[in-house]
Amino acid sequence: MSTLEAVRQLIRQGYRARPEDLADMAMQAAPLLGVSALVIYVVDHQQRLLLPLLGDRSPDSATTTIDGTLAGRAFSTLLPVRCEPEAGEEGVWVPLLDGSERMGVLQVTAGQPLTDEAVADCATVAALVGELVVTGDLYSDTIERRRRREPMKLAAEMLRGQLPPLTFATSRTVIAGILEPCYDVGGDAFDYAVNDDTAHLALFDAVGHGSAGGMRTVVLACIAIAAYRNARRTGLDLVATYRHIDQAIRAHDRNGMITAVLAELDQRSGVLEVISAGHPSGIVLRGGRVVMVLPTPTALPVPYGDRRVPVVIEHALEPGDQVLLYTDGIVEARDRDGNPFGVDRLIAFAQRALAADLPAAETARRLVHAILEYQDDRLQDDATVLLLHWLGPIGADLSVARAAQQTDESLEVEH
Repeated sequence: MSTLEAVRQLIRQGYRARPEDLADMAMQAAPLLGVSALVIYVVDHQQRLLLPLLGDRSPDSATTTIDGTLAGRAFSTLLPVRCEPEAGEEGVWVPLLDGSERMGVLQVTAGQPLTDEAVADCATVAALVGELVVTGDLYSDTIERRRRREPMKLAAEMLRGQLPPLTFATSRTVIAGILEPCYDVGGDAFDYAVNDDTAHLALFDAVGHGSAGGMRTVVLACIAIAAYRNARRTGLDLVATYRHIDQAIRAHDRNGMITAVLAELDQRSGVLEVISAGHPSGIVLRGGRVVMVLPTPTALPVPYGDRRVPVVIEHALEPGDQVLLYTDGIVEARDRDGNPFGVDRLIAFAQRALAADLPAAETARRLVHAILEYQDDRLQDDATVLLLHWLGPIGADLSVARAAQQTDESLEVEH
């Protein structure tokens, strides 16, 4: 068994491989790891299903759900999960990651029990396979088509092309976002970046919903993202960034309107600065409890920022704190009887998720799915979440947070 040789082979093949070749490449690498099969599963855009990528060498494999399965547990927890031995074969599901972005899982099948070291070797190969999946997705539509479960509307196609990866992590900060509906979005959008010691976050909600209302809201959201990135990359501070976005929208469409929340976190000190431009308030959670509801509004919605000076709110985070930002589609979601989901229900859900010690990306996924379930999968508005988990400054005791699962802990095995 040679993990190094398996990695070398995948790298050599990957230089000229098509996405259609990845399934057979994984199977060819399996004997080098001492296993009989490696099957790649990618996650669908709604993060409900795991879909196999199959080639000529692949064993029969079926689509599986995330909720209620061992494969789904590996995806949700970022930990390898062993299967019960069956017909003389052992198996384990390994998370398929691109950095900290969850791409799916890798199914490993072997004819003998797998040691923890062998599982760790498979996780190493899975990390490379995850990179190859993402690289292939950049220049081909094959994997993107596999991940789609229904046609995507033009508005969604346009907006989703502007979003950053759904999950990002460093040794100090984890950021996770999710947006629903997947295939016909309106004007919700988010963006983030980590530059040196500063984490930047933004959440936008352009007035109007989906392709039924035209492309206007999506165009506004895309301009807001571009203006936000332009300001960030120019080195503007939070107030100047707000004004830059405000001016960009006003120059394009004086009658358009976007609510927004802009935030910056100093990762050395934990000081969080926030501007809420007519947007729903975010919440700060610590040890499973809400310690602050961020004040709102502190500025006028875009493009009315020239009418009032924005106010920056500061709050000192402690290591392990989580900041949950959301659009009004979360709290204004209504069930069949017209009862809103509401802030109290949102807070209760967030507290339960924290008590379950879930990774940030899984908390965001389950929250949005809870909103969908509350409305019987009939969203009246986009539902968007952006979750920040600050682990503390370099050298701090990070035992208060489980976001280290995003990195090396993913090599541990869950039985």
